Amino acid sequence: MTTDTWRPRLHQHLYLRIWLAVVAAITVLTLLLGWLWHRQWEQERSQRPGREVIVRNAQGELLGQAPAVRLPGQAPEFQVTLRDGQAIHIQLPRPPRPPGMRGEPQPWAFQTLGGFIGLLAVVALAVALGAYPIVRRLTQRLETLQRGVERWGDGDLSVRLPVQGRDEVAFLAERFNAAAQRVQSLVAAHKSLLANASHELRSPLARIRMGLELMEHTPANAAQRKEIERNVAELDELIGEILLASRLDLADPSASLGAPEEVDLVGLAAEECARTGATLDLPEGEEVPTVQGHGKLLRRLMRNLLENARRYGGAGTDPGSVHLGVRNVAGGVELVVSDRGPGVPSAQRERIFEPFYRLPGASEREGGVGLGLSLVRAIARRHGGDARCEDNPGGGARFVVFLSK
Repeated sequence: MTTDTWRPRLHQHLYLRIWLAVVAAITVLTLLLGWLWHRQWEQERSQRPGREVIVRNAQGELLGQAPAVRLPGQAPEFQVTLRDGQAIHIQLPRPPRPPGMRGEPQPWAFQTLGGFIGLLAVVALAVALGAYPIVRRLTQRLETLQRGVERWGDGDLSVRLPVQGRDEVAFLAERFNAAAQRVQSLVAAHKSLLANASHELRSPLARIRMGLELMEHTPANAAQRKEIERNVAELDELIGEILLASRLDLADPSASLGAPEEVDLVGLAAEECARTGATLDLPEGEEVPTVQGHGKLLRRLMRNLLENARRYGGAGTDPGSVHLGVRNVAGGVELVVSDRGPGVPSAQRERIFEPFYRLPGASEREGGVGLGLSLVRAIARRHGGDARCEDNPGGGARFVVFLSK
């Protein structure tokens, strides 16, 4: 593992930093205590008697000398034979020992550098093994909180955090759950209101259309009639897309969309290309498999992509410049819609999939309400895939939709 990949991991995981801080503190403390102990031991060693005794007379003449004899549990003893053959025994008193201490102290760990390093390694290992489970347990709840907040931020408003204990983390989890519940209720009420209002608008739209049909066809009101029809069609399209978006937000779309079934993508693509005048591209000698899904949704996905290319891809005078391709890929099928228009700036390629977002400078006369591409991505994700926008190698924009088999 390189330094560049190790640093973010150390920075992101709180338990690693706490654990390493504990280990470092204990290591420094061990080094300090060991150094003090080693100095004390060296001082005591320097004050111990030597290994040989020398006996001299008052004139400084050597009378005899002998090495020390050490018996277990006894003080050093010297047996000196003088020049005249007489033997004398010299015994030194034992130094006082602290109460309860037996034998002579042997700080083996500090007699050599290897022993000192070994003791340090044992202490560090013991501290690491003892501190890691405690620190890890303290930070697991923080990681659970982090994962829950990330899921909630990604759009899963049903996420709730477990409340464990009565500390600050438990209080934070409890307040998050309360806030998440309130936000989810408000969003659900907003979607329900929008869906109901959109449904109720269908009735007055139908009456307006009926009135237009009954209106007298004269050259004087032809322009006015055409403008009203255009506005009604745009409003009807907006209502239809809002209703579809509200259905896609349901946890179980089968209640309003029906159960998934085998969908022939090539047949749908051929029908939509014939309707819009686009060119259908199929791989030669390769059979495109069917996918499990909702035929109405996949038809709307293709139609929105083709209509978007017709409006903004410079294909108003040449519909044949719009191409729809269907091809097999690993794990599913890809739909590719390309045009020869000005393309989409790289900074806007994600934002165009947001609801009601339109590129800067887009004219209202071109039609569209900014929900088409948002529905494309929502439908693709309902079918286990996703949608993206990229440059067309020949110029223009290319939209790629992946659908899982």
